[in-house]
Amino acid sequence: MTAPVPSPAPVPALASGVDPAWLPPAVFRPLGSRRTLIAGTGPLVDTVHGEVAGACARFGGRVVRDAQEPGAPYDLVLELGEHDPNEFGAEGFAVERADGVTRVTAAGQRGLLYGLFHVVRLGEAVFQGELAREVHSPALSLRMLDHWDNVAVHPVMGQVERGYSGGSLFWQDGRARGSRAELERVRCYGRLLAASGINAIAVNNVNVHETEAHLLTDRIGEVAAIADALRPYGIRTHLSVSFAAPVVLGGLPTADPLDEAVRDWWAEATGRVYAAIPDFGGYLVKADSEGQPGPFTYGRSHADGANMLAAALAPYGGTVHWRAFVYDHRQDWRDRSTDRARAAYDHFAPLDGEFGPNAVLQVKHGPIDFQTREPVSPVIGAMPNTRIAVEIQATQEYTGQQRHVCWLGPMWSEALRFRPEGADGPSVGDLARGGGLVAVSNAGDDPFWTGHPLAQANLYAVGRLAWRPDADPRAVLDEWIELTFVPEEIPDPARLRSGLHAVLDGSWRTYEKYTAPLGVGFMVQPGHHYGPSVDGYEYSPWGTYHFADRDGIGVDRSQATGTGFTGQYAKPWAEVYESPETCPDELLLFFHHVPYGHVLHSGETVIQHIYDTHFDGVEEVEDGRRVWAGLAALVDPARHARATERYEEQLRGAREWRDHINTYFFRKSGVPDARGRRIH
Repeated sequence: MTAPVPSPAPVPALASGVDPAWLPPAVFRPLGSRRTLIAGTGPLVDTVHGEVAGACARFGGRVVRDAQEPGAPYDLVLELGEHDPNEFGAEGFAVERADGVTRVTAAGQRGLLYGLFHVVRLGEAVFQGELAREVHSPALSLRMLDHWDNVAVHPVMGQVERGYSGGSLFWQDGRARGSRAELERVRCYGRLLAASGINAIAVNNVNVHETEAHLLTDRIGEVAAIADALRPYGIRTHLSVSFAAPVVLGGLPTADPLDEAVRDWWAEATGRVYAAIPDFGGYLVKADSEGQPGPFTYGRSHADGANMLAAALAPYGGTVHWRAFVYDHRQDWRDRSTDRARAAYDHFAPLDGEFGPNAVLQVKHGPIDFQTREPVSPVIGAMPNTRIAVEIQATQEYTGQQRHVCWLGPMWSEALRFRPEGADGPSVGDLARGGGLVAVSNAGDDPFWTGHPLAQANLYAVGRLAWRPDADPRAVLDEWIELTFVPEEIPDPARLRSGLHAVLDGSWRTYEKYTAPLGVGFMVQPGHHYGPSVDGYEYSPWGTYHFADRDGIGVDRSQATGTGFTGQYAKPWAEVYESPETCPDELLLFFHHVPYGHVLHSGETVIQHIYDTHFDGVEEVEDGRRVWAGLAALVDPARHARATERYEEQLRGAREWRDHINTYFFRKSGVPDARGRRIH
């Protein structure tokens, strides 16, 4: 006799006109047309049941919950069971196929959810032939997105700081979005993220303004409503908090992290947070950086500040994520001894071993600020006794702002595969196992989630590379293409696949070619950071200089004659970066000031490289635009039209970059283009 089947949790419905991204209904056809048994209990198992039931209702299959029908054949079994926790962990699963049955087993509910989406990714292939048992578990336990969303519209930064995808998914005009449709959109977002492997979100800006500060206390109910919408897909909610909250919110005279009254205030506030959100993830803190308050005010260290919050969170299993983005943003441009690149290491490396077990130091993958090309931050390899989370930027602040095609998977993969101690040492991905991978989100309330439809690939890649930092980014891109465009549903899938790869594969390097050369960085318009301005930050207090003059360009960061930054790396890399003769071309101007006639390893001079790459970059954008235009019959019309519109702006912008950069350096160097091309 069949036991009663619990009602499945409903699959969230997308509002009309909202792009399904990498979960269009068609990718559920292989699953939804078959017979599935789901065994296990719990809220995330209910989510799995809802997903399968929705697919079966659409494609004619059948799902049975917690009931073995005598002799009933199943094509797919999704089950919780007793397994060695060391094999699976809480989020891992195994998949195998034998005797015509595909079986996914997991020890934890999250594992079963991720196993379901693994089946969706594999499609028909998971139901064909035999499949030896494979175990899949995430390499990094925390796979997180930081939303730089403001509750109240900021007079300069707007609703979302560095947001290029419309408004916030969570906040609008000073309040949390609370209508049923708005919360369904949040739940749909959680679904997309879970399908890529993300398990945590910080829902407000790291720059915590007065309105946002109140989310910790009297407005925690609004955060709880967001957490409720995300919870069915295993997403834990985190909150950015102000270090000065005891003063701003609690009326205390101090926020000194060693003051007992301050510690008690945080403990009480944190208890109220967990009363409202029992599975709350923890706090995210930007302190002593760009005007945000921090422990330096009281003569305390960043370990003191982080450990105070860690102690408040520890009874509940929460974590504090403490950003290492701390530097002097009031520098004198004439002083070449002060180096923003050095700052994070100088502040934090001496504190290794002083952070509590539930404190994570969140370190940008490069030492400056998410530039198109940077070396890996030396902090990541310098703190073996500290939990490190690597921070990347999915929102394309310095890589085209989601107006330009710029697939960032290869950039992130290079950083995650880098080995700070040399070839025999651990990779950055290995070093992040204790803390995780965190990305600044590029999603908003735009119908395409990311503004540019092709920027969805970057959002997807965050989760997949956080799950497996050593994954081949091309394979990740293949996954995204197969899910998003469902090539088997169109007449010429081979042309679609090859066209998308032609557009995306080299797009990061294309963007690099027509913008800032050889790792120099920051030649952008101040404030909004879009478009070229070679000297926009050159005489500013922000410490983002290129030092171009009539004789050469670049920042001398050597130990012998410069700021000494190269000495922050372990010996193998310190030696490579120390000399222009051994430094990789793509980082030359980050580490060295060289004459325009300096010959690169490529055989070109620096000035000719600048000319050539800027001309080549524009040509590559023109080629990409032609390829994309040729895919019109193979791509959803609305998606194709939006990307076509963005391509027009990218081409305009690329030409502007080419002409500004080439003209500037022709005038500065006096060296003409060896190929005789016109420089405007």
